[in-house]
Amino acid sequence: MEQSRKEINNIYNLDYINSNRNQKIDVSIVIVNYNVKDFLFQCLNSIYKAQKHLSIEIFVVDNASTDDSVEYLSPLFPNVIFIKSPTNLGFAKANNVAIKQAVGKYILILNPDTIIAEDTLTKMFDYMESNSNIGIAGCKVLNSDGTFQAACRRGFPTPWVSFCKLFGLQKLFPKSKLFARYNQTFLSEDESYPIDAVIGAFMFCDGKLLHSLNGFDESYFMYGEDLDLCRRVQLAGKEVVYYCETSIIHFKGESTKRSSINEVKHFYDAMRIFAKKYFAYSSLFLLFLQIGIFLRSILAKISKYKTDILLIIFDLLFINISLMIGSYMKFGRFLGFPNYAYPLVFIVVSLIYFLAQFFTGSYFEKQSSIAKTIFSLLICFFVLSALTYFFPAYRFSRGALLVTIGVTIILSSLLRLSISIFQKTFGKYSDRRIIIAGCDDKVLKMIDKIHKSEPKNIHLIGFVSTSSSQKISTELNLLGEFKDIRSIVEKNKIDEVIITDTNQTFYNLIELMGTKINTNKTRFHIIPEYDELVVSRIINEISNNEPIRQSLNIYKPRLRVAKRIVDIIISILVLTLGMPILLLKGNTIDNIKKWINVFIGEMSVIGIDKTNKTYEFGKLGIITLSKINNSIDIAESSLEKLNEYYLSNYSLSLDIDIFVKYLIRRRK
Repeated sequence: MEQSRKEINNIYNLDYINSNRNQKIDVSIVIVNYNVKDFLFQCLNSIYKAQKHLSIEIFVVDNASTDDSVEYLSPLFPNVIFIKSPTNLGFAKANNVAIKQAVGKYILILNPDTIIAEDTLTKMFDYMESNSNIGIAGCKVLNSDGTFQAACRRGFPTPWVSFCKLFGLQKLFPKSKLFARYNQTFLSEDESYPIDAVIGAFMFCDGKLLHSLNGFDESYFMYGEDLDLCRRVQLAGKEVVYYCETSIIHFKGESTKRSSINEVKHFYDAMRIFAKKYFAYSSLFLLFLQIGIFLRSILAKISKYKTDILLIIFDLLFINISLMIGSYMKFGRFLGFPNYAYPLVFIVVSLIYFLAQFFTGSYFEKQSSIAKTIFSLLICFFVLSALTYFFPAYRFSRGALLVTIGVTIILSSLLRLSISIFQKTFGKYSDRRIIIAGCDDKVLKMIDKIHKSEPKNIHLIGFVSTSSSQKISTELNLLGEFKDIRSIVEKNKIDEVIITDTNQTFYNLIELMGTKINTNKTRFHIIPEYDELVVSRIINEISNNEPIRQSLNIYKPRLRVAKRIVDIIISILVLTLGMPILLLKGNTIDNIKKWINVFIGEMSVIGIDKTNKTYEFGKLGIITLSKINNSIDIAESSLEKLNEYYLSNYSLSLDIDIFVKYLIRRRK
């Protein structure tokens, strides 16, 4: 392509037409990237291996990634058109940026966290060429463990289908045509047929039709836009088809893992938009859907924190049992306190223990430990001891309280020790047995990086030689040849297979993954070329490191709750005792509105500056880091860095520090 990448980057006017592309394009490929440059690297490699005789153009729309995706990959793929957006446009809008520029006969909407087989493009092209009645076709999509990804063929969320999806009937009866219509699990994976919708990770579209429909509906930010497009294609008289003769691998959900995006919220928001658009005639259904979405979102949150919820239940059970034991040892009865003390004594003790555990970070932060539990119980002891001085009627026995704390320490510690042992033995933190297919310089570098990272749960069992394996000295055992990898995996009970041999075709690898080697769901990781970034991602994935968004301090529930309490207290004081001062200041109405927004939770006393970048938990602040600087004009990029620093390092002490420096600056 003759137009330079510099001229293509930073194009946002959406009416760009590349007049220099006179060559007939068979397939335009549109990829929206957000912080997954390692996966995008693999995806682009697989596309070029699959190009064959087809003329293609590739657009990558970068949604304000913070991992330097464009800067890193653009020199490696000079023929790819990179469009760098300064803000996160969402999936629909970002795709439309490139769709309006694409000139291919067919347009492939592709996720960056996918790998396509060598025959994917040609098979899809030939299939569409021989079936002019098809508007969109999808293919077989596999998870990274080789299992079939049910979302690649779906039914529309009609009232009945939505009911079955929201209330779990589909999961209970996966082979039922009546209950399993959303994911069509009653249909064969190995047959091709018309369906309602395909997955947005792979949509092979008729270019003219897609342009006539103006691409995706931009009302959707994330999720739902693929369903909506398929619906509009069918309303335009064309078919949507699931085509089983070729496969891709989809590493589902990688972008959301590396962001502060609330994917549950966006998923159910998308369902609301779809329902209002196509089923607005039924107010009863919309009400029912709202209730179902609310219940499912609650269940999703419960499922996300199920371990913490179990901890809370058992902790509260333990401290109340311990309280009765302490009462028995002091008074000879399990309920030995005066009658008026019950049930208040159980409620107060439970509440203080819960708050102590919560604010020490034992709950909802995946950091519960015996040390934190002991510290929390010591806090409980001192708080409860102090309370008895204010309420002498409840001053029963310090000895009983000591027994309560001591027994709870033993029971809660044993619980955490048991959970830790179980997780290491059977859970997601259990040991992972790994083999490497290939043996060359790339493998040696990767082994070195794994050893340096020292992940405790990773065990390198050996390597499998391939046709191009070199004879390089390594401590790993030779387990056999690649042609016998199925039996090697089963014999050695392998959890992860890392494939480094670039001479193995993606077609063979995808076919291998699709055979479902064993019931343990062995995961495959493919490194087409050695790259530290790819290896780091694999190590993190195997080691089960937490998503990036959870590394932000502002993500921690205890800090958010503490911040919210402070905001409420200060806003009440300002709107009552401080009202005379507000009335004397300029812009009185605006100032009052700001403090009301703090009270209702729309803003914070101390927060972030307004920029084009959005944050899930970041609230605009009356006072910000930028306002303690005497500079008036601060560049957008600098404001974003200040915002990210604040969210990453948030603490109450940081808020106090910002507030004090702000007051000092105001006095100067």
